[in-house]
Formats: sequence, C-alpha cells, structure tokens
Amino acid sequence: MSGLVRSAFDGDELRDGSLVLSPWREDDAAAVYAACQDPEIQLWVPAIPRPYTLDHARAYVAGDNGFAIREHGQVAGAIRLRVIAAETGRIGYWCARHERRRGIATRALRVVCRHALDELGLLRIELITDVDNVASQGVAQKAGFQREGVLRSHLRHPDGHRRDSVLFSLLPGELR
Repeated sequence: MSGLVRSAFDGDELRDGSLVLSPWREDDAAAVYAACQDPEIQLWVPAIPRPYTLDHARAYVAGDNGFAIREHGQVAGAIRLRVIAAETGRIGYWCARHERRRGIATRALRVVCRHALDELGLLRIELITDVDNVASQGVAQKAGFQREGVLRSHLRHPDGHRRDSVLFSLLPGELR
C-alpha cells in the first residue's frame, strides 16, 4: 500500500466534534488561495509556488492532496498522510493564519494519527518540519511525536536554497 491514504477513511471523513477532515471540494480553492498568501505558509511549506495563484489553488484542491481541515464548516487548514514504506506513513499539515494557536492543527493531527495507527495498522508515522518552525514542532510534540534528529540541507525551497529539517516520529502507544 502506498500513496495517499484517502480511500481508507470511512465515508471519506473523520471528525472530532466541530473539527471535520474531509476531501477537498472545488469551491475550497478560494480559501486555499487566501491561506497560501500568508508569508508563514510560504516560508514553512517549500512546495508552495511563489507567487501562489488561484490556478495553483484550483489544481491543489483537484489533486491528490489529502484533506481539508474544517472548523464549523470553514477551511482552517490541510492535512495529508501518505504511506511511504511498509507500515510507515508520513504526515504534513498547514493551518490558515486566522485559525492558528487554537489547537486545530494538533486536533487534526491526533485524529489522523489515531486512525492511521488503530485502523490502518501503521507502526510508524513520520513528520518533517523546518528546523526553525517552532510552532509546527510544538504541534507534533503535543500530539506525542518524538524528535529524532536534524536532517541537514534536507528541504529545498523554490528560490533554490536548502534548509535543515527536523524528523519526528510517532509509534503505537505514543499518541497523546
């Protein structure tokens, strides 16, 4: 099993109260476009093209890009889990500026990880973040991820420079 783990979700949706993880819809493009104008998202997510256009957002929501994180029906961010090796997944996420520091990314991370460990039988989930992205590292640690080490010159940004990243992992029994 490899690639995006969307088909494994019952009803293509996961929930935690008012937080819903669901597939992207065509009408989400405007919210993705607005969120990706944020300099912090552009700084921490190297795959975000610069400048980021509405056409990029349309392609993103039409592509194989995981799930929208919705709070009270509104797009609050994105989360994606990919199976990268036998029983190992890699997860990534971003949160819109207006939704940060409210615990949404941590809740979404916990929901996906719980499903991945309990329902999909993954034995390891990896998370990689820029070495200076302290907020994302905090989200990972609140969910139970353990810091493993620094990957030197690991992330290539669109302007061509390379940055170090930090590798975190979560094993069964560690989810908080």
